[in-house]
Amino acid sequence: MWLMDLGVEMGVGMLGMVVMDISSILMQMNPLFPSGDSQQQWWVYLLWIIPFFVFLLYGQRIQMWMVLNDVSRSLNKLKIMKDKAREEAIAYLKSINPNLDSTERLDMMMEQFAITPVDMDPYGIVRKVQHIIRLRDERIKAQVKILAPQADDVTASRLENVLEVATALYMLYKIVRHFYLMGKKTTSMFFLVQLQMLMPIIMQSAEAFNKAIPAIRNGQPIGDGIGPMIVGRLMLNRAKVQIARDTLMSEYEYNGRRLYLVKAQGPGGTVGEPHTAVERLINEMGVRVDMIIMIDAALKLEGERTGDVAEGVGAAIGGIGVEKYHIEEVATKHSIPLYAVIIKQSIIEAITVMRKEIADAVDRASKSVFRMIDEHSKEGDNILIIGVGNTLGVGQ
Repeated sequence: MWLMDLGVEMGVGMLGMVVMDISSILMQMNPLFPSGDSQQQWWVYLLWIIPFFVFLLYGQRIQMWMVLNDVSRSLNKLKIMKDKAREEAIAYLKSINPNLDSTERLDMMMEQFAITPVDMDPYGIVRKVQHIIRLRDERIKAQVKILAPQADDVTASRLENVLEVATALYMLYKIVRHFYLMGKKTTSMFFLVQLQMLMPIIMQSAEAFNKAIPAIRNGQPIGDGIGPMIVGRLMLNRAKVQIARDTLMSEYEYNGRRLYLVKAQGPGGTVGEPHTAVERLINEMGVRVDMIIMIDAALKLEGERTGDVAEGVGAAIGGIGVEKYHIEEVATKHSIPLYAVIIKQSIIEAITVMRKEIADAVDRASKSVFRMIDEHSKEGDNILIIGVGNTLGVGQ
């Protein structure tokens, strides 16, 4: 600390010497400053020169202070969102279980983590990740059952989603706080500037999580549920069977083709296991699938309109890649063409109450699906249609 004080004193001393030299030079410039009161005009020049040398010597410190102040404001906003999400999770939990007398277990759930398996040898890494993720999900379900033993499956799934959102906000806050304190501790300008550049994206994600809790608590459909909504509408008044965990399948005839419809079981907030459904249908049940069409929400680019429908090829599914890997593996092994229909939306629109523009895309996306079937298949083919997404508030 004393070294910093010494540096400041030396800087101030140097600045004073520079000002005195400039003052003496200006005073000797008689053509510019004639005798009389006009000689005091040299102070006007000093008012411009002194700030230049101040920023030359202390500009980086001033800039670092401004960056710290900017990140600190965002961090305070994150803290408010984090605390609000926790309070809403506790309130929702108490509405389900009025006898709840402690929030200790809920706070422990928010601190939970999952350690990714070693990836030095990439062979088999997907199965390891899948095992860890499934174990994590089962642990959360078991803890929710302890917190709210009388809750039905739909209510329990909503509580799980609320806790996941609260946990995501809590982790965002902890990570940003860590890098903020590290940058402040090390006084690294480049460290802090990188954090400042990322803050708008981080705050956008935090705003999305913050606005998602009311929709989840009330069981309202969210933007990400557009895929299950399209397939769920096709399932209405048809027989359904459970083909995987939290995943249903239905089938019917269309223009000489047999359609197999798959979606997560609603109206609870779950995404199901569509990859397991694909593997079971093809490998275990022995169904010859000639075409797979996946329907999902997709993040739009800035400037694109919400609710626009686009067609493409490939596995349209998010996540960390486990589900996508299994679907691609089965499709590649059996040479099954993979087609995709996506509905564009922002990250905030994806996890908040479904907007009218997204709901209006149901008919247009359905037309795209049936046009693909007519153009890329023939009579007698078996078509697998998967509605990918969270089925919160979406039945079948």
